[in-house]
Amino acid sequence: MTKLTLISSAIFSVLCSQSALAATVTGKVMDDKNQPIKNASIHVHGKNQSVKSNDLGEFAIEIDANSQLHISKDNYVDSRIAVSESSNNLSVSLKPTSVETVVVYASALHKNSLEMISPVSVLSGDELRNKSKPTLGETLKGLPGVNASYFGPVSSSPIIRGLDGPRVKITQNGLDASDASRIGPDHATSSDSLAAEQIEVLRGPSTLLYGSGAIGGVVNVVDNRIPTDNIDELTGAAEYSHDTVSNSNTVAAKLETGNEGFNLHFDGTKRSGDDYQTPTFTIADDDGDVETENSVENTFIDSETLNFGTSYVGDHLTIGFSYGSIDTDYGIPGHEHHHDHEGETEEEHAEHEDEAAEEPVYAHLEQDRWQGLVSYALHNNWIETINLRVGYTDYSHSEIEDGEIGTTFKNKTTEARLNVEHKFADWHGMMGYHYSDSDYDAIGEEAFTPASVTTTNALYLLEEREFGDITIELGARVEDYKIESQIMAHEHSHDEVEIDHSDEETIGYNESFTNLSASAGAIWQYKPGHSIATSISHSERAPLSAELLSNGLHIATGTYELGLGYNIEDNEAHFEPENIKQETSTNLDLSFRRFSGDFGYTVNFFYNDIKNFYFQENTGLVYDEEDGLESAIGAHDDAVAVYQFTSKDAELYGIEFDAHYQVTPSAMVKVFGDSTRAKLKDDEGNLPRIPANKLGSELQYDLGDLQLTLTGTHYFDQNDVTAFETQTDGYTLFDAQANYQLGLGSVDAQLYINVDNITDELGFVHSSFIKDKAPLPGRNFRFGVRGYF
Repeated sequence: MTKLTLISSAIFSVLCSQSALAATVTGKVMDDKNQPIKNASIHVHGKNQSVKSNDLGEFAIEIDANSQLHISKDNYVDSRIAVSESSNNLSVSLKPTSVETVVVYASALHKNSLEMISPVSVLSGDELRNKSKPTLGETLKGLPGVNASYFGPVSSSPIIRGLDGPRVKITQNGLDASDASRIGPDHATSSDSLAAEQIEVLRGPSTLLYGSGAIGGVVNVVDNRIPTDNIDELTGAAEYSHDTVSNSNTVAAKLETGNEGFNLHFDGTKRSGDDYQTPTFTIADDDGDVETENSVENTFIDSETLNFGTSYVGDHLTIGFSYGSIDTDYGIPGHEHHHDHEGETEEEHAEHEDEAAEEPVYAHLEQDRWQGLVSYALHNNWIETINLRVGYTDYSHSEIEDGEIGTTFKNKTTEARLNVEHKFADWHGMMGYHYSDSDYDAIGEEAFTPASVTTTNALYLLEEREFGDITIELGARVEDYKIESQIMAHEHSHDEVEIDHSDEETIGYNESFTNLSASAGAIWQYKPGHSIATSISHSERAPLSAELLSNGLHIATGTYELGLGYNIEDNEAHFEPENIKQETSTNLDLSFRRFSGDFGYTVNFFYNDIKNFYFQENTGLVYDEEDGLESAIGAHDDAVAVYQFTSKDAELYGIEFDAHYQVTPSAMVKVFGDSTRAKLKDDEGNLPRIPANKLGSELQYDLGDLQLTLTGTHYFDQNDVTAFETQTDGYTLFDAQANYQLGLGSVDAQLYINVDNITDELGFVHSSFIKDKAPLPGRNFRFGVRGYF
């Protein structure tokens, strides 16, 4: 007992060791012309303390141990300086940069966007607000390497380098968004860009911190719902905007205040809109007749979000809590029910058609989300911070048919992430534990995926070390992934007429996978403002329940879906989930960057070799409500194609770039683009629904209080298609923005008008399941006003 007490005391003394006396470090922040920089942020690395430089660039900040100061300012390259208690009268010089630098919260090691080894893009500030769209996918699709799935303007998820669905993790403040958008493209993401402080897009595998599913990348929506800095006064913002293309109105507001370390946050959004207008296009109805349309039916939206949070921020301890709710109704375009009209009179047929037109199918989305944060900054040389984030999400997506709930998808998720940031010798890093439990259920006639419980437990380690101008980064993650479900034992065959569910037998399915991930990378700052970064990573991913267990009609995509666990023999589907292999990805990234002077660029090359790539493949069969699975030859017109998840080796490679040139102090020109090639190995064809390549240019002009932007983006033809896909023609979109700053005393107000698709171009999105039924919106005028105080 004595030994145990001595050991405990020793460990406690090490963790809590600190210098007896605190010290104040003073200094001055200047630019490369030796002029003072006002409002630069000086932050003690690993602690919660931060101050701003005054009008003369001067600052004073307290430390109580050897520390590192992180000095940052918009449009300047960050600086990091080691200090001790004897440091005083520091002189810090920041070099100007041609691109905005922001700290990437998803990096875990407080890196800014220029220091990241993995390619990253960040939308924040006015740029985010100007580019914000109703969906996350549409907001981000202009970034190099990023596209959108596009199920109409109300449901559109990001696609990164040709990968989407479960391979792109969508998080909020580092925790999974926990909606059902990874299950089907008609399910909207629950992350709202209007309330975001910034949105971060990490390209390439980010599996070390965010789980085995993130082999394509991570989209992290950062908000301030749990304030992590002290708020000393009442601040707020409000915005109103109107879109003409859908007659939609959006109102958003935010308030924050605090006193003596206690902080409060509130934000809310209200959005409503009608069906959106399009350029004239033609579409074939169920009877084969061609109709002319100028809008996409059933694309309305009526949404409300409400969030509040509170926190206490001290020198060592930060603790906070937030609650958010979403209540949204939105139409689902292309959502048609197939009825057998054989034997009906013309009057009966017309009656059914009128009923379908009067009662469109729409979705009702509800979400309650709780998050908690506890962070403790230790003052010693080993452990810097201990950070715990927890979250619980109760998500429900109901599809309303004929005024009644037809199908409900539910997902209850509990998640916890414990990070310990440390420094051992010359290595700085993070070790952590990640827990997630997802309880998914689907009830109703379109419940094509059975209820399941998915649990993950993971340990990970991320370390970095500087060798002069080179920083290397190493990481590893081991994850235990378990899925449990009850499978209905019925089979679909050609002679199946009606299923008596009361006589069905259920099969208990339990399977565990161990996913291993590792990465190594380096960035070389070979001269000021220039760098080369490269990384290689290995990731393993187990199938989601939808990929593994699906067995049912998915009306939204107009297909019948079967999972990996089924085997089709003689037009009968048998559940035989043996020998399911994990999806294994090996990814290589190479980036060239310049961010100083009037000319800057980022060019990324990537290659991704994936074994056992999961994707949906057309089986050549169709499903009929009366006859079950049967050959497509001679089948009823109402029968839908049967797609089954399968796994084959694939490779994806390409380039993405973003270059800019400051022509004059008032004018900047940008050029951006991306190209992705995605195909199966062994000459087995192309992968389906891969986004078309794009090339764009942007001109920004500053006339004092008036800022003007003109953007043109060309989407090329997509001819690399599978056997059951159609090619998609290219199109060019021109967009314009004008923002005018108003001087209203203490209120920073801004009037703006955006004109999207100026030429009213007709464009079809190749990656959309309903591309022929839902083209992009036509010419849209968006005008609004926003103010800050």
